[in-house]
Amino acid sequence: MQIDFLGMQAFLCIVEQGGFLPAATHLNLSQTAVSHRLRKLEDSLGMKLLTRTTRAITLTDAGRALLPRVRKAMQELELSYDTVRQHAGSAPHWLVFGCLPTLAATQLSPALLRFATQHPDISVRVLDDSIGEIAEHVHNGTAAFGVSLASSNRFGLDMDVFAEEPFVLACPPRHRLARAREVDWERLRGEPLIRISLPAGNAATIDDALGDRRLQFRWAYEAQHTSIALDFVANGLGLTVVPALSATRAPGVVTRPLAGPSVARHLAVVTRHGAVLAPAAQAMRDLLVAEIRDRLAAVHERRA
Repeated sequence: MQIDFLGMQAFLCIVEQGGFLPAATHLNLSQTAVSHRLRKLEDSLGMKLLTRTTRAITLTDAGRALLPRVRKAMQELELSYDTVRQHAGSAPHWLVFGCLPTLAATQLSPALLRFATQHPDISVRVLDDSIGEIAEHVHNGTAAFGVSLASSNRFGLDMDVFAEEPFVLACPPRHRLARAREVDWERLRGEPLIRISLPAGNAATIDDALGDRRLQFRWAYEAQHTSIALDFVANGLGLTVVPALSATRAPGVVTRPLAGPSVARHLAVVTRHGAVLAPAAQAMRDLLVAEIRDRLAAVHERRA
């Protein structure tokens, strides 16, 4: 059953204001609009609520029976509205954004600490998901922006490429390659390698760089998440190739630059097409981008 709230509001206002004209003024409507709302309510009920003469407005028996119920219902609605509005005013403001897990695990905390100093009243929700999921979050408006990879997406999102992150070889500290200044892919022939598949996206990047040569290597294990592959390395199961920043804090693992070919991924901030970020979201975006760029600069310095 549909409830005609606008009709009940007009009915109550006509009675309490003493006529159609003062009710229209109170509701900021035309007198015709108020009359139409009342007539629509009466039609839905199948009975007259008011009798109107040139001098006065009189309640019918049905109108007198309905009036106290309508008045109570409107009072409860107003109370509920005020309660929700007060809650909205006191509830924490949330900033939601997406970030690749390989970046979220190592780069977020310093940026979040700075953000908390600048915006202490804003709570933050991080959606550490895959490339496709981040794009969907941004497209749906669930996330203000996403820190992801520069890649095509079906949503037509805007993409701001801000850094290139090299892939590195991750190996145990006592492995023979751990002392090499740089490791050529040819030196990995015969080594047990750990492949990182979807949803990380690392495998596709490596496959594109190697082409058919990828078939010449011994992929002994496969994991879906970079953290699992790094744990395999720390426990001596093999070697893996990961984005440089993802291994900066991995225990029991050292990294070495790769060559022949070098492999890299392009990091980008994705937003809805034409969207302008709110000031807090823009601040978070800038802090995170700056943190990632600083960390990558340190990586490049170590390689030089």
